[in-house]
Amino acid sequence: MTTSREIHLAARPRGVPRPTDFSLVEVDVPDPAEGQVLIRNAYISVDPYMRGRMNDGRSYVPPFRLREALTGAAVGRVVASRNERVPEGTWVVHDRGWRELALSDGTGLLPFDPSLGPVSTGLGVLGMPGLTAYVGLLDVGRPSEGETVFVSGAAGAVGSLVGQIAKLKGCRVIGSAGSPEKVEWLRELGFDEAFDYREADVREALGEGIDVYFDNVGGPTLEAALAALRPRGRVVACGAISQYNATELPPGPRNLFLVVTKRLRMEGFIVSDHYDRLPAFVTEVAPWVRDGTVRYRETVVEGIEHAPEAFIGLLAGENVGKMLVKVGPGS
Repeated sequence: MTTSREIHLAARPRGVPRPTDFSLVEVDVPDPAEGQVLIRNAYISVDPYMRGRMNDGRSYVPPFRLREALTGAAVGRVVASRNERVPEGTWVVHDRGWRELALSDGTGLLPFDPSLGPVSTGLGVLGMPGLTAYVGLLDVGRPSEGETVFVSGAAGAVGSLVGQIAKLKGCRVIGSAGSPEKVEWLRELGFDEAFDYREADVREALGEGIDVYFDNVGGPTLEAALAALRPRGRVVACGAISQYNATELPPGPRNLFLVVTKRLRMEGFIVSDHYDRLPAFVTEVAPWVRDGTVRYRETVVEGIEHAPEAFIGLLAGENVGKMLVKVGPGS
């Protein structure tokens, strides 16, 4: 028996989450039973989709329960094992985050090879956000060489990879972000155009038109993108972070009729439906990350006790690249 700290949902947020909606709890963790492993987490992932799970409503995943530990992606090392399939010392990506120690029966553990890069990349550019970018762009958006791809939320973990893959596939890429620092980062990544949506008129910034819109934010940006899309353009509906804290349902795009008149295709997707694409993703993207063809950034907050403020900061756009919380040893 040992002790661990974890973050519980103390109250369901109303609008923007507050620190008092969370609590830091110390718990006893037993030694692994037969078939179980004990994982010491190194990093936990902070992701926008978690905001929806804090509401008591139906969605594609169940809501978090009050006064229980939050869950989410994490990467850690097996420090004790009674499961021959997962030996001690193995690095694994799993869904028992938001705690320092995690007990698992081995189900859903994905081994991570540290030779691919720092273990933190298993939660970012080589993890779920990376796969989201890869599947969303290539399988849903299906860009052709020479087309123009617009990415909103482009300085985040998903958007920054979408733009880089689109460039590698021969596309012209436009990205929007929420600060001059983030816009400069997009330019360093090779985006053809980048703008601060807080300062620019989005419709004007999209110029002569776009062929694919990778939507991470929804709201007015989606409306502007619909206006800018060329006939038979595609919208990849990945997220709508601009609306996650809304206390009332926001109005839909006023120009949704353009989906008909321009013969547009608008498709949403959930990355968990596409884990069969993980081998192809790692095979293609990992070498790009290793040789520096694809670049990434991480915003790392230290300490499990600071996970709530990292999450609140994520929703406020304080991160560049992947938002992570470091909770234990790991490079």
